[in-house]
Amino acid sequence: MSSNASFWDREARRYAARPISNVDNYEHSLARTRSYLGSEDRVLEVGAGTSSTALLLAPHVGHITASDVSAEMVAIGREKAWDQSVKNISIVQGVLGDDALGSGPFDAILAHNVLHLMPDLTQDLSFIMDLLKPGGMFISKTPCLRGKRILFWPMIKVMQLFGKAPYVTFMSDQGVIDRIRNAGFEVVEYDIYKGGLLSSYVVARKPA
Repeated sequence: MSSNASFWDREARRYAARPISNVDNYEHSLARTRSYLGSEDRVLEVGAGTSSTALLLAPHVGHITASDVSAEMVAIGREKAWDQSVKNISIVQGVLGDDALGSGPFDAILAHNVLHLMPDLTQDLSFIMDLLKPGGMFISKTPCLRGKRILFWPMIKVMQLFGKAPYVTFMSDQGVIDRIRNAGFEVVEYDIYKGGLLSSYVVARKPA
């Protein structure tokens, strides 16, 4: 956790200033996610970065907790929440398993562009399952780098040695679905977003 936190602390301001790479894909997946959320829902987003997505979803839910491993990301998110006068959001530093994220149960848990960055995805999916209420929704969007492994893996390994890259798992789109199903979730909806890196969008439900 500490190495990833240090990396994202250094990258936070640059990350915050970076434009969305594919606005159409982002807005489409955001609308799909919003369609599964209710006005009274308690929602948790893990790996929320600067909380941009959480702030957009906040008006559509009862309360949203946006969490990130990076203190700098959290600080930027809190600045945004203050500037936008969003009251029904808590922005906290921590990872799955930390008390800071709350004990649940949550109606929905979101993980946008973060599953491939989790060193122990099996354990983290178990945490997500435990934090959801029966019938609760788990919604994720994950870059699928498996086909790019031969190009990116050596470069990323070298960068990691110098603290210039975080932990990364190379998964295929089917691999993402398999990991979620193997954790006990029922897959409700699945889509692939192309344009730049291929991303797998999965909506899953905790069995009632």
